Amino acid sequence: MTLSVNTSQNGWPLSKNSLIERTSFWKDYICFFIRLFMSKILIIGACGQIGTELVLTLREKFGNQSVIAADVRENCPEIIANGPYQKMDILDREAVRGFIIEEKIDQVYLLAALLSATAEKHPDFAWKLNMEGLFTILDLAKEGYLKRIFWPSSIAVFGPATPKIQTPQQTIMEPSTVYGISKLAGENWCAYYHSKFGVDVRSIRYPGLISYKSLPGGGTTDYAVDIFYKAKEGKEFNCFLSENTSLPMMFMDDAIRATIELMEVDQEKVKIRTSYNIAGCSFTPKELTHEIQKIMPNFKISYSSDFRQAIADSWPDTIDDSVAKKDWGWSSQVDLPKLVEIMLKNVSIPV
Repeated sequence: MTLSVNTSQNGWPLSKNSLIERTSFWKDYICFFIRLFMSKILIIGACGQIGTELVLTLREKFGNQSVIAADVRENCPEIIANGPYQKMDILDREAVRGFIIEEKIDQVYLLAALLSATAEKHPDFAWKLNMEGLFTILDLAKEGYLKRIFWPSSIAVFGPATPKIQTPQQTIMEPSTVYGISKLAGENWCAYYHSKFGVDVRSIRYPGLISYKSLPGGGTTDYAVDIFYKAKEGKEFNCFLSENTSLPMMFMDDAIRATIELMEVDQEKVKIRTSYNIAGCSFTPKELTHEIQKIMPNFKISYSSDFRQAIADSWPDTIDDSVAKKDWGWSSQVDLPKLVEIMLKNVSIPV
């Protein structure tokens, strides 16, 4: 049997170059429609500790042009300069609304916030920043402009009356910091908007987060990042918490994975509309130091507790994340020894 190709004016041309041109045309055509119907993601607070790594991971997954980084900074940090960047003040409600509507954004990760230690120094502004931005984004979803929202909560929602060991998903919550108060209020507003208006907003109560790709931004758990820089510099580290202060911590890769897993799971599996407990590993400054000294025996630490000690004392020692495991299959992958090994290998000292 002989196969022939129609070479008429209206048929497929026989030449190799013409076939390649047609193939290229259809590839571009298909890619255009894929981009047209793919989610367009906006990360507000993209220059922070979580935002930086979330931008990188989501761009790797969905493509650079599908993930817009936004922050109040004038210029985009080099680490996330591989895709679009928008200067954005979350408190400028009309500008934020205009950008999201015009760009047809359908998912927002709202990370802009003042963290625990910094918030205690500027309580009025912390409340304003942490709450008003959330209402702007929730209202956009209520009006149908957004399909899905991620908004992070924190272990700061717990307080001195909360059970400290294996703190359950639902428990006494009497936060003693401005940051914790704003996060607890935000959790309840998220649940309200879901219940009353069907807004698909999802949340995680982050523990202390540890990363070598970006510096922390004023939290009480920041010592667990700073300590690695001092170790690599060969300097003694002075810790602002006492040696036996146990706090829930998590390596950033686990936190980013948890965030994306929660955002991608079927809506029916998201049973908690306040915020999910998740756990990594809990440790004290003394235990962290001991792990570092296994690799760097000459490393030394001293202790000078400051106002952050009272904040840490009001938080849990360990977290029960069994509900997240049951609902959407969450599990951590990095324990303390592995965390220390990764950090000491990758932390680089600025020249």
